[in-house]
Amino acid sequence: MTTQDTPPAGGQRPAQFTQFSRGEWAALRASTPLQLTEDDLAAVRGINERLSLEDAAEVYLPLTRLLNLQVTATQQLRRVTDTFLGSPAAPAPFVIGLAGSVAVGKSTAARLLQTLLARWPEHPRVALVTTDGFLYPNAVLEQQGLMTRKGFPESYDRSRLLQFVRDVKDGKPHVSAPVYSHLIYNIAPGEAQIVDRPDILILEGLNVLQRGLEPETTGRRFVSDYFDFSIYIDAEEDDIRQWFLNRFLKLRETAFLDEQSYFRHYARMPEDDALEIARGIWERINGKNLRENIAPTREMANLVLRKGPDHGVTEVRLRRS
Repeated sequence: MTTQDTPPAGGQRPAQFTQFSRGEWAALRASTPLQLTEDDLAAVRGINERLSLEDAAEVYLPLTRLLNLQVTATQQLRRVTDTFLGSPAAPAPFVIGLAGSVAVGKSTAARLLQTLLARWPEHPRVALVTTDGFLYPNAVLEQQGLMTRKGFPESYDRSRLLQFVRDVKDGKPHVSAPVYSHLIYNIAPGEAQIVDRPDILILEGLNVLQRGLEPETTGRRFVSDYFDFSIYIDAEEDDIRQWFLNRFLKLRETAFLDEQSYFRHYARMPEDDALEIARGIWERINGKNLRENIAPTREMANLVLRKGPDHGVTEVRLRRS
């Protein structure tokens, strides 16, 4: 276990992180029981991702123990404030932001955290929302010339996303979020996800830790302002790129075969040609977005999970200041 400072950003003092090896982190599980089966893992595991019961026990169980302590402390602090004010407010959920690149395993990590956290008796209602639903519809992106920048910060309806998180955080009932369909590569028409006063909200997305994009945004509110805890999934870009290519090839054999799939034409072309296109997509879009917008937010996170080439977490960094 080591402590290190990261370079300051925006004139702020350096952030201090404690770095744990996987073994050191696993020991912090203490006596927390693992209440998962192989079937549970199969339900949350993404395409071409390695996730075992050992991973759940050594990496994610200590994390849920930490989060449970954080939730309890936050609830106690709110009760103290309510007592002081003499007017209890509506219960506010504990909001967790989870960020990282395309193909790094965010969705799998988010689903696993949701499953594990919901089994703690203190907070059984855990909602998971992805920011994909807050992308502008393709028609809007095409009109604004942003289809080749889908996933970049400007391709999201940030005002709507901010209002959604604010409403959930304020304890409002039946808050609606749009739903994204990866099959049609667009917002699913007429579909919505209703979030009704959860104990915990996990918000997963590429840019959830993003702050200001232009100088005139100084002083504005950002989605990350409403987070009680944030997590960044990290890995070497070369590894993430290879995971993206592997997933692309796997999708050619599965989801892309669906006649409704936006990408069905990739399933019909020779594999070498499809792979060359996938490499171009990474270089022009996903890799560029990672370098310019996603990776710079890593040091904003409360916790960083660092993965090795086999998708397994090798080290953990926990912010101390």
